[in-house]
Amino acid sequence: MPPESTAVRLVAALAADELTVATAESLTGGLIGAAITAVSGASAVYRGGVITYATDLKATLGAVPDDVLVAHGPVAAETAVAMARGVRESCRADWAISATGVAGPDPQDGHAPGEVWLGFAGPDGSAEAVRIDRLGDRDAVRAAAVSEALSGLLARLTAASS
Repeated sequence: MPPESTAVRLVAALAADELTVATAESLTGGLIGAAITAVSGASAVYRGGVITYATDLKATLGAVPDDVLVAHGPVAAETAVAMARGVRESCRADWAISATGVAGPDPQDGHAPGEVWLGFAGPDGSAEAVRIDRLGDRDAVRAAAVSEALSGLLARLTAASS
């Protein structure tokens, strides 16, 4: 399903439950937030986000503890979870999505192009990370990350409503 269709469904689901979302993005450079805000009515559900493309910004803007970055690096489940928790808190949102990884074309710190970690943080304080691996060029990896991020949050909203 194209990200646009998923974004429409996500915004509708958030609005129906009167919930909000925030984003913390690295390799996607704001594309997740852009997909959400492209939907009419997004202002009722999207609180905002941060783009923490540089590793040091994951700590200063993304609220990733220094010890997490030292122990796990910028491309890791723990970093994705910390990013999601941090932006959820700083934006005072019910839900948060984060994305960190390697779009390519070159490896980064021992991580292959296409390795992406998505973080999801919810209103009950829970948070989790999901790894996706996508082959392709930078655009394909980034597009897959956006699509998986939107559909991942939509799935979590659907499960929470059930």
